[in-house]
Amino acid sequence: MQIAQLPTSSGVASKGAGTARGVDEASTGLDGASARADGASARSAAAPLKRGLSNWDHQLQGEISNAQQTLDYLDRSSGQLQALKSELAAKLAARQGRDGQVEARVRQFSNTWRQRASASGGSLDAQLSYSSPQAAQQQFTIRGLTMASLQEGPQEVLAFSVGGANQALRSVNIEPGLSEEEIIARFDKALMASNIRVRRGEDDKLIFSTPEASWASVRDSLSVRGSGIRFPTGQMNRVRTDPEPPAIAPEEWNTSDIEALRATLQQVVQALANIQQTRESVSLALAQANSRVARAQPAQVTVSMDALAQKFNETANKPGYESLLAISSALVGISRERVISLLGLR
Repeated sequence: MQIAQLPTSSGVASKGAGTARGVDEASTGLDGASARADGASARSAAAPLKRGLSNWDHQLQGEISNAQQTLDYLDRSSGQLQALKSELAAKLAARQGRDGQVEARVRQFSNTWRQRASASGGSLDAQLSYSSPQAAQQQFTIRGLTMASLQEGPQEVLAFSVGGANQALRSVNIEPGLSEEEIIARFDKALMASNIRVRRGEDDKLIFSTPEASWASVRDSLSVRGSGIRFPTGQMNRVRTDPEPPAIAPEEWNTSDIEALRATLQQVVQALANIQQTRESVSLALAQANSRVARAQPAQVTVSMDALAQKFNETANKPGYESLLAISSALVGISRERVISLLGLR
């Protein structure tokens, strides 16, 4: 999307303030009264000048940038996967291929996949889910925390620590008879301050999520202390976290034999389908942002030069002070040298 700055009008200072005001009066059809002209000038000066991106929401600009970056990244990834798909198909069809070409294509895409976070402005997660302005999230589960284990057994207070021993503890009170919604709400409220959100997942699991930029810290420092029912009591214990598997795992692609090549080809085809689906959602997000841009742009005011000329002609043909003022104002700054220069262009 190309963003063009809208044209704006600007005033040029001249030697005679009263003369310049006369030009405004003649061109806009004012009755020539000084008080009205001064009032119009004051209102014009008080009106804010709207121009281009300076009047747009910074968050909107970020969403547009993220969407464009992500589309560029997805297009580059798709092109590399298409090339890899062709190499795999050719090698399988002929039972041979250019030595090392498939492996080189796999390495190329692996490097591109590792650049996903930075290349998309932090908007594309490992499951190819796009989110902006919210940062891409890493979803994970905590071993031992299932809905069944939380709804069974006596009351227990679970104290969570994220970021080390000096961080404030976040406590969740588990009581018999709590509904799934109540359990989720308590975990989500307690851990929100640690930049962790909680939702109900499939297979009776609690799904935790945190920004990808915070994932390493959460993974390495998340600890919990219980009352000896679901977790040991007395001290904080590091918990085992299991991250959600990525949508594409090129490090697992094998090209050692025919069967491995076939399996890799299937994974590449699936990766292409996933990328295409994500591209459609990002394109939709960009279109919606563009629509908001159109509504955010200041209205472009067009002035008819024919109308201005007609108004000047009418004013100049009226006898009296207004005619003299309009003509003398139009002649300000016109010198003999300028007229000669202009005639020389003919």
